Amino acid sequence: MSGQLMMEIGTKALELGVPLSAHFDLTWRCNERCIHCYLDHEDRGEVTTTEVKDILEQLAAAGTFFLILSGGEPVMRKDFFEIVEYARQLMFSVKVKTNGILIREREAARLRELAVEVVQISVYSHRAAVHDAITKVPGSLERTLNAVRFLRGQGLKVIIAGVMMRQNLGDHKEVQKLARELGVSFQLDPTITPKLDGDTSVLDLRIPDSALPELFRDGSLVGDADEFCAPAEVDASALEALPCSAGHTAVYISPYADVFPCVQFPLPTGNLRQQKFLEVWRDSPQMNEVRGIRLSDLHACSSCGNVASCSRCPGLAYMEGDMRGPSSADCDKSFARTGILSPRKRAALVQIAI
Repeated sequence: MSGQLMMEIGTKALELGVPLSAHFDLTWRCNERCIHCYLDHEDRGEVTTTEVKDILEQLAAAGTFFLILSGGEPVMRKDFFEIVEYARQLMFSVKVKTNGILIREREAARLRELAVEVVQISVYSHRAAVHDAITKVPGSLERTLNAVRFLRGQGLKVIIAGVMMRQNLGDHKEVQKLARELGVSFQLDPTITPKLDGDTSVLDLRIPDSALPELFRDGSLVGDADEFCAPAEVDASALEALPCSAGHTAVYISPYADVFPCVQFPLPTGNLRQQKFLEVWRDSPQMNEVRGIRLSDLHACSSCGNVASCSRCPGLAYMEGDMRGPSSADCDKSFARTGILSPRKRAALVQIAI
């Protein structure tokens, strides 16, 4: 699907209030224990097969087209392929996020038969010692890369996704090279998020700010580095823009049927064991509060020179205490990218000087 068509579809979905994309975590259980993971891996009564199918029917009726099935590790569910098959019967375009450990030739062939659009697999380093230390599973890199090969052998589109942290700092070039050799795409994210229960200890894993400028000037990661690092012009129309798609055309559903604006925005808006999806989507006060926010409503951010091009995540800002406030991680990224100090960054430097 072309970028232009996707833009037109997204614009129409926004006009009509359609949840075009849904991220559904089928489970938070996982066969890895990644050191940066923000989830609680205990099963506290996750949705049943029947409940999952009912939720999928409600999403289809609401106009959702893009469906991300994730976890935890979604393939750990014994009904995983039954769920994927049902989603495809409902005509969803399905993307699966997995660590790949449980995907062998038979599973890869089944995903091809079900015409899954793309499979995203996490790879944190080309070095087994580093990757396996992050996942806490010996041999996980080898098993994950075997899964990539099985999937590619079936002709499936595969994306290798990496999260950059202090433990694998500097490894992304080799992982990118590995992706090319395997014939798959590569994505890198330098953001570590707090745990959903509010625990911020994992933030210590974030790479130092000094490493960000080099990343943002790497054309193989960002395209035209000069264009990427140039702040967009700030005018009245820019300030009326939406902070992001969360709650507008995108939604997240947990393994316990809780509905949130986004997987990184843990603001409870309803539960599908007590309510219908459209009731939550259209009428939730929390969801409508999120929808009502424009860039001009963001105190501190609205006066920042980076506001029109910042990657600010309202979910991360919410976890820092204020969905209308700045996200410290995004302030740091914007400064590293453009060299323009945000109000938060400027205040922090003044405080250090004092």
